[in-house]
Amino acid sequence: MSKVLTYEEALSVTKNLAADFAKTAVERDHKGGTPQKERDAIKQSGLLKFFISKELGGSGGTWVQLLSIIREIAKVDSSLAHLYSFHNYQLATVRLYGTKEQWTALHKGTAENGWFWGNALNQIRKDVVATKQADGSYLWNGVKNFATGAKDSDYLTITGSEDTVEGATLVAAIPTNREGITIGGNWDNIGQRQTDSGILTFTNVKVFANEILSNPGPLSTPFSSARALIGQLVFANLFLSIAEGAYEAAVSYVRQKETKPWLSSLAATAQKDPLLLRHLGELWVKLEGARLLTEKANAKIDPLWQKGEAVTEKDRGEFAIEAAVARVAATQVGLELTSRIFEVLGSRATTSSLGFDRFWRNLRTQTLHDPIDYKILAVGDFVLNGAIPTPSFYS
Repeated sequence: MSKVLTYEEALSVTKNLAADFAKTAVERDHKGGTPQKERDAIKQSGLLKFFISKELGGSGGTWVQLLSIIREIAKVDSSLAHLYSFHNYQLATVRLYGTKEQWTALHKGTAENGWFWGNALNQIRKDVVATKQADGSYLWNGVKNFATGAKDSDYLTITGSEDTVEGATLVAAIPTNREGITIGGNWDNIGQRQTDSGILTFTNVKVFANEILSNPGPLSTPFSSARALIGQLVFANLFLSIAEGAYEAAVSYVRQKETKPWLSSLAATAQKDPLLLRHLGELWVKLEGARLLTEKANAKIDPLWQKGEAVTEKDRGEFAIEAAVARVAATQVGLELTSRIFEVLGSRATTSSLGFDRFWRNLRTQTLHDPIDYKILAVGDFVLNGAIPTPSFYS
């Protein structure tokens, strides 16, 4: 069993892991596939139970602390940060959707056994059908085209549509090795190449009644419907950290490169070129703005989480706006920064071996998860009309 870490220890462990991950990040990005060695390192580190309460065998870490750990990893390898953040996102899901008996057993089991959680929870697509059996269990059949971190995971959260006229959405938590689950390994996108986010097939997968997370279940209370907002805030932190990592890598490269300034420049060195300094300064101002907005939203999550079922629609709605603002800012600034750093780096930095393009590719891939246009509309409606977002699986 791995050690229970204090926050200070967890942060130190994370920084050491990140330093190791950085050594192979470019090579692994080119390769794609499963980062099993790196996932095993996270598993052995004690970080998988950082968010679990002390009473259940974990560190009892807060959301703000957890997000800071995720950000340290994301600066050097956003795929691994994505996998680790989604592990914790599923732990939050079983807490939000399940009974106390269900989620405490799953959290305790994770702390004791080092379970790494994956995700096959997509509530929009009705591509998996759950048919109820005489004993109260369900047989799940169908295909999930997007299942982050399923490969090499120990447990999964899954969704299916009940085989009834209403077609209610069911959410369950089951072991990944359950008979009938096939993980495809077809993930070949331009970014987030080691998140194992490909296809997952269910063939007569038996899901027992006590594995269904239906009390309170999804979108049933303001607190349970906060899951989507936690996801938006996790994304905001991931996007921000990709941008931070790109900026830090660019500054390090410029400091080290031995090139002359552009022939029209009056500067003695490239590092004193006024246009290069202007680009770096402008991007820093934008990055700092996104960072402050994200951290402002981060500060709201622990009080909301601690209120539990006492969370009101107003509490949820106001947090939804904070998360949306952070998500929009991190997306817009990140996409601009990860592209514009090449104006600072120069043509030599476009060589594939340096991998500077991975920051933009990773961010561009992940920011398409759900459109920020609708986040911006929600913010505008709140500002003008005082309207809080209607709870959904994405807002």
